[in-house]
Amino acid sequence: MAHGSSTKRPNIVVFFTDQQRWDTTGVHGNPLDLTPNFDRLAARGTHLYNTFTCQPVCGPARSCMQTGEYATRTGCFRNDVPLPADRKPIAEYFNEAGYHTGYIGKWHLASTRVDPVPQELRGGYRYWLAADALEFTSDAYYTLVYDNDNKPVRLPGYRVDALTDAAVRYIDARRESSDPFFLYLSFLEPHHQNHRDDYPAPDGYEERYAGRWTPPDLQTPEGTAARHLGGYYGMVKRLDEALGRLVDCLRSCEMLEDTIILFASDHGCHFKTRNSEYKRSCHESSIRVPALLHGPGFMHGGRIEELVSLIDLPPTLLDAAGIDVPANMDGGSVHPLVQRRGEEWPKEVFIQISESQVGRAIRTDRWKYCVTAPEKDAWNDASSERYEEQYLYDLRADPYEQCNLIGVESFEEITSDLRTRLLERIEAAEGARPRIVPAPSRGAGQRTAEIARMD
Repeated sequence: MAHGSSTKRPNIVVFFTDQQRWDTTGVHGNPLDLTPNFDRLAARGTHLYNTFTCQPVCGPARSCMQTGEYATRTGCFRNDVPLPADRKPIAEYFNEAGYHTGYIGKWHLASTRVDPVPQELRGGYRYWLAADALEFTSDAYYTLVYDNDNKPVRLPGYRVDALTDAAVRYIDARRESSDPFFLYLSFLEPHHQNHRDDYPAPDGYEERYAGRWTPPDLQTPEGTAARHLGGYYGMVKRLDEALGRLVDCLRSCEMLEDTIILFASDHGCHFKTRNSEYKRSCHESSIRVPALLHGPGFMHGGRIEELVSLIDLPPTLLDAAGIDVPANMDGGSVHPLVQRRGEEWPKEVFIQISESQVGRAIRTDRWKYCVTAPEKDAWNDASSERYEEQYLYDLRADPYEQCNLIGVESFEEITSDLRTRLLERIEAAEGARPRIVPAPSRGAGQRTAEIARMD
């Protein structure tokens, strides 16, 4: 039986955004009132305060959400790799449990780009209104997706509203059904519009937020934040309004109390301050995302401080629906955390990085430790037998990751422990234990000079 109050399994809606930083939300300290609906649901339900992607790039992160397995296990370690046919995606488990499954929006797991996604590459979803690379089939006020028969469908309105309208129609059509539904609603926003490299908010929204607040890690001449934050925030605002509309729809259809809402994003955005594009790094701005659970089993769960990975969300959804979690899934359900049942929970999250580098990282409650394989091809190589230490950050003393401590002699004991823990996580996820070459030693004088420059 599901964790909800009725004998019917709960409906589930996944509200999935693209490239949204955790600190766009009010409950994470953003002062611009961008997310009143997210903040309210987080307060009423369960706020997954420390949630991180396991792969800070679109396709790999989405593969983890659809399979519950790390991207190197499925082979989807970079973009343009379709979900493999030998993997059973999460929608199939819901199909077998009597759910009606639907997918609306961006897929990015078929490698068809602007062409329709054939049925065998749709991850088992029975209702389909989506595009593989929505960023290339659409624009802010031009939304083109494909239906179950692979016919093109133009949806009216700003793109966030167009997809939300489609989700409202889907939910309304399920109102009289005795079967529960599992709807995955996948937005492009607040991802940049690729062909223009900008962040197209609804008309009037960019002006509302431009120049008003810049997170400390983006207060630098480098990067594009000064040019793009207004539009980015405007997109986040419209997403939150869409979340409110979705909740209104569920309430008016008398489904809200029987529906679990999961809000998450695939990765964050550092606005080209850490490398030459917007993500694909180990930094908080790239890997930390907003997340919440609201509905049966998650009401009044409070703020969960434990570190949660995207890899934990598929087993969480299955568990919440009363479906057995398969042994091949790499994460664990967060439901025991909500119930405070005292189960052991990992003390770190594990991150794989591709396309910008072949990298691996762990993030604990205090430390960030990252290694890289500079001799490997970041596009073609999924992993390496040898890594070099790249970053060590003390997130308690340096939450915006301005001072890299890797190689500093006084931190060698901490580095050694993190090195061992990362090797264990790599071996568990990838089946092989590589070698990590320690960074050249640096003295305290070098660190003092770095801190002076940082100040």
